[in-house]
Order: sequence, then structure tokens, then C-alpha cells
Amino acid sequence: MEANANKKHKSSVFSALFSTPEVLRELYSAIEGIDLPQDTIININTLSEALFMKQINDVSFTINDKIVVMIEHQSTISNNVPVRLLMYIARVYEKIIDKEKVYRKKLVKIPTPEFIVLYNGKEPFPDRKALRLSDAFTEIAGLKLPENNDLMLELVVEVYNINHGHNPEILSRSKTLDSYSIFMDKINEYNREFNLEESIKIAIKYCIENDILGQFLKEHASEVTNMLMEDISIEEIAAIRYKEGREEGKEEGREEGRKEGKEEGHEEVFELLSKGLTAEEIKQRLAQTT
Repeated sequence: MEANANKKHKSSVFSALFSTPEVLRELYSAIEGIDLPQDTIININTLSEALFMKQINDVSFTINDKIVVMIEHQSTISNNVPVRLLMYIARVYEKIIDKEKVYRKKLVKIPTPEFIVLYNGKEPFPDRKALRLSDAFTEIAGLKLPENNDLMLELVVEVYNINHGHNPEILSRSKTLDSYSIFMDKINEYNREFNLEESIKIAIKYCIENDILGQFLKEHASEVTNMLMEDISIEEIAAIRYKEGREEGKEEGREEGRKEGKEEGHEEVFELLSKGLTAEEIKQRLAQTT
């Protein structure tokens, strides 16, 4: 298994692992509960930022040019995912649609979009939950007649919990996803006793010995360690911001303060990530604002 996605751009372990048509065919089939034929054409169109040599989204691909799928992996859930995916899907369509044709009179058929988030964080989360773009819309009462309030735009993201013990039917249908879930679970298990870097190395050793992502981890052990150190450090930064928000909320006696702290913590980190900063650079930047 090749980590193609990480050869030219900085990516996550998830996007490096799910970077070939064969693995994506397996993953999509598992999530949807179907069996895509082996001759199904999978074209990967994951977005990347050339300036910072960094991937923008985790994975996106078309299936027989009829469905365009966007899959994000998250260890914390941001309610702003539908907004981000709205911006991503527009850029993907720009890549795969002939721009000249959209100005013609004849209707141009485009692949049907599908949005998926795979969650394996520590916070409790249901097996499946839908996040909607419309939840972010501002209140327009008084500006339009009630009967004219039909939504002109909607985007629904299906979030699946892939922690072990959740959605076993999906994990059982994708060996790669199941193995990834076990690997991440082992890191969390060892992290209760060892530091993060040591926990990752022990988890890699355990998985190689037990043929869990064995070939992938043998070939990319150092890359996997570096990517996970970066990814998890980002989560720790967001958690710090969340804690600060909770403390401010307690001091002011407002629940809003705690909620704002959580949202602002993640969004501040995501904004700096989009600019290509590393975890260490983000830590330094945030330290200057506290």
C-alpha cells in the first residue's frame, strides 16, 4: 500500500492510507453497505495548496463520474464542517467540470455530491449523526413572509463514529478502516502510560507484529510518527483554547463563554492550519496572543 498522498503534499495518516482507488472502493462500499464492482472507476481529486505544499481536504473522489464523494477524518467534531465542505465542493467542481459548458444553454450534468465525516475522537459521540449547513444560517424572521422561507441551499454531512464498539458493521466490511481504528485505539491506550511519541512507536510495533496495517507501517513508520505528532499536537492546542474559554465562562457565569471558547479554539487553529503553519508554529503564534 502506497502513501501516495504524502509524496508531494503534507497530509494526515488517514489521507495517506486512503490514497488509492482500491482502498477507497473498499471504504465507500463499507460505509454504504454495498459492493462496488472491481471495474468501478475511481478518480481521486483531493484538493491541495501548491504554495504551502499541503492538502486542503482529506479525501475526495468521483465514482464513475456519477458521484463525487468528500470524506473527512476528525478526532474532534466542528459544527462548521458543512460550511467548510461547501467551499471544498465548489473547488472540486471547478476541477472536474468543463467551465465553458456551464455557460451554454444545454443543461450540464454534474456528479451528485456526498459528504462523509469519520470520527474517532475521545469525546462521546453517537454511531451516526447528520450535520446540516442550514444550522449555520442566520435568523431571517421579519425579513420574508413565512411561506417564502424555503431553503435555497442545503448540504448534509453524515458523521460516522469509527471508534471500536461503534458501527461494527462498517468496520467489519473494511479491513483497512478497521485496522486504522485499532491502530488509533492502541495509541490512546498506550498514551495513558507513556508520552505521545513513545505511545505512537509502541502502537506501530504492536500493529506490525499483529499484521494490522503491517506493510503500510513498515514502509512509513517515521512518516506516520511525524504526521500523528503534528495532528495530535493540533488537537491539544485546540483543547487548551477550549479550556481557556471554559475558565472565562466560569468567571463570567455564562454558558456562552464556554461554548464560544470551544468553537473559537478550533476555528483559530483551523485558520492557522489553512495558512500552512506547523503545530509548533501555531503554538508560538497562540502563545503571543495569551
